[in-house]
Amino acid sequence: MSDVPVRVDESGTPWLATVRGILDSLPGMAAYLLAEIDGRGRLADLVWAAASPEAVTPDGQLGSQLIGMPVTRTAADVAAEERWAVYQRVMETGEPADLGAVRIGDGEFTVRARRLGPGLLVSWERLDRLHRFGGMEQLGNLGWGEWDLTSGEIYWSPQLYRIYERDPALGPLGRDEADGIVVEDDRPLQAAAREAFERSERVDVITRVRIGGRIKHLRTVVDAVRDSGGRPLRICGIVQDVTEQQTNVERLAEVERTLAAEHELAARLQQIILPIPAEPIDLPGLRVAVRYLPAGHETLVGGDWYHAAALRDGSVLLAVGDVAGHGTHAATTMAQLRHALRALAVVTSDPGTLLEHLNRLTCELEAESPELSATAVVARFDPARGELVWAQAGHPPPLLSRGGHTAPLSRPPGPMLGVVDDARYSDAVLSFHTGDVLLLYTDGLVEHRRRSLDVGLDAVITSVDDAVRSAPEQPLAELLARLRRANPDDDTCILAARPR
Repeated sequence: MSDVPVRVDESGTPWLATVRGILDSLPGMAAYLLAEIDGRGRLADLVWAAASPEAVTPDGQLGSQLIGMPVTRTAADVAAEERWAVYQRVMETGEPADLGAVRIGDGEFTVRARRLGPGLLVSWERLDRLHRFGGMEQLGNLGWGEWDLTSGEIYWSPQLYRIYERDPALGPLGRDEADGIVVEDDRPLQAAAREAFERSERVDVITRVRIGGRIKHLRTVVDAVRDSGGRPLRICGIVQDVTEQQTNVERLAEVERTLAAEHELAARLQQIILPIPAEPIDLPGLRVAVRYLPAGHETLVGGDWYHAAALRDGSVLLAVGDVAGHGTHAATTMAQLRHALRALAVVTSDPGTLLEHLNRLTCELEAESPELSATAVVARFDPARGELVWAQAGHPPPLLSRGGHTAPLSRPPGPMLGVVDDARYSDAVLSFHTGDVLLLYTDGLVEHRRRSLDVGLDAVITSVDDAVRSAPEQPLAELLARLRRANPDDDTCILAARPR
């Protein structure tokens, strides 16, 4: 026997491409083998024509690598075994066979065979493994049929009867019966499929039928062996019950619609609770730009917040904060802290004192919601003096760009909000003049599951340096454009400011 693979003649197997497509998506080990019949009408050989991804021969060869090879070449002794006679009988009668336990090589397998057109659909499974399908009838939940237009004979496989829940004693469905169970909305689809078949096209269509009071989604693939004039001589069809898959598709579509609605609602809530200006805003002696980058799970409102407003004495109050978590609880706490800061700023503008008040509020909230945690940084800019006073509560330090060099500021002492009841927060003071850029941000900007904190911080510092260098007159817009990549795990709020 030659080692050269036999070219599989697909002219007599009009649905072979479909069989391959179905096997490509099926679990377990299965193959479609084309039959070679000798002059006496006996089974001379079987040629590998298609195989499932998991198909492996007992000696370890992948079925996909055997396409075009005769079975007698890949398993030399098979023709002398009892199962060869079973294969012969299946080909002659069309009756499926379950060979039970068969010893092949050093293992025992269950082997099942069903005729499919001019070949066999064969599946096998080791007995010492969990059966992933209970029989060929369940393999892909498909059945097949043939209609010989010359003799008028119609054949349905046993599984086709099961799909249509029909008693085999009644024979195959007639055309009127088949048309009668099609869902009304799918009749145009059915008519289009018939028109395509009349144009000598292979039909592959999914329609809904009503069987036993239930709706089933059936994928039907139909082709024909035709004469030289294109007239069909034999119609071959495969029907696959894809109800479960279609139901899953519909459920997925519903989930996607729900998520889209939730995302739209979340975006609206975010805008109501934390409106983000689309353009930089001008405050006394200061220009400020803000950007909010939601995490990958955009349907959840986050706990990151900012504040930028002029005070009655002509100074400017800036703040960025972060409440751990997502959802309604984090958003509620975020709103409480943000609005509290705005109200407290009427009484005092000292950053350290403001954080002390916010800490007491967070401690009270923590009593109602254990494990609540929050951080914040607050800064007051005095344009008359060119001075920035700031304090922080367990928050990443601001970055200051000056003279083409960016570095984090040294943090004054201050614990996270809600941890220590009577915590004190110290102020730090620095000059802040034209040409400087200040960046306040939440930890989502620098923390990432795929990189260390130092690597994240270095990347942000490089972005700030590059932005100031490339657009010295408008560094804020350039900076926010460079920091537009969202963290998939955490929201990010960025506030950039420069004196003007």
